[in-house]
Amino acid sequence: MLSTILGLGSTALELGLISSLTVLALFLSYSMLNVCDLSTDGCFTLGAVVGAVVAISGHPFLSIPAAMGAGVLSGLVTSLLQTKMGIDSLLSGIIVNTGLYSVNIALMGGASLLNMNKTDTVFTKLKSLLSSTPLSSAYRLVVAIFFVALVVAFLSFFLRTRLGLSIRATGDNPDMVKSSSINPAFTTIVGLCISSSFTALSGCLLAQSQKSVNVTIGSGMVTIALASLLIGRAFMGKGSILKRAVGAVVGAFIFRLVYTVALRFNLPAYMLKLISSVIVIIAISGPYFKKRKDDWVRIHGKKKEGANA
Repeated sequence: MLSTILGLGSTALELGLISSLTVLALFLSYSMLNVCDLSTDGCFTLGAVVGAVVAISGHPFLSIPAAMGAGVLSGLVTSLLQTKMGIDSLLSGIIVNTGLYSVNIALMGGASLLNMNKTDTVFTKLKSLLSSTPLSSAYRLVVAIFFVALVVAFLSFFLRTRLGLSIRATGDNPDMVKSSSINPAFTTIVGLCISSSFTALSGCLLAQSQKSVNVTIGSGMVTIALASLLIGRAFMGKGSILKRAVGAVVGAFIFRLVYTVALRFNLPAYMLKLISSVIVIIAISGPYFKKRKDDWVRIHGKKKEGANA
């Protein structure tokens, strides 16, 4: 029983850390920049495909910057559509997400699945490196922790720089930003390029961890990431950038833990989308009902005090 629980926790932690990179991407684009990027699913798959293709060609370490570079291009297209072509941000994401499906199929050579069983990846490289150490069995976890720590540290530093503060100001009040001689189009482009690179990195790591990539690997990632972001916010609350970024990672772990437990109940695969939707509903409506409850307690508390007086 204990070994089963530890196994579930380890699996949830590993997948949660990898998917938390997408959550951190939404933390930047959605929470900081106030843009809901619906190209997330396609960008995640793009990172997975590019990373897999480069790794299969014999360059596992090069696959990481290649995938992130592809993510930057995806974010660039999305941001240019909304800042330079007058297309609504939601519609821009949908357009790019739709187009990326064809792009990903083309990069996979017309196939819908790439097998990486005999391919060296960053995970297998680290496994060989740690073969004679106590961490030999936790090599996947080590890789995930390394990249998540790197991204969290980057966001904590970057969002305090002049450019980072400009991005945050753009999300808060774009009209004020214009009056301050800051170009909101430029900050939007930079913010979406960076966030998309994190999404692509997440896809790349998941594909290499699973040793395969399917054209639907990113399906539903925007839902998962949004739910994780809201769960993290509910658990960690507001505070510093570091605290909120860590909250995003915690939210991703909690989401994956619930997801993993659901899988243990042998639910059919088609029910997992419904589970994701239910988790999102709970994450979004939870704070609302908590506020309603607090208001009800406050109002009825005042009524009781008035009656007693």
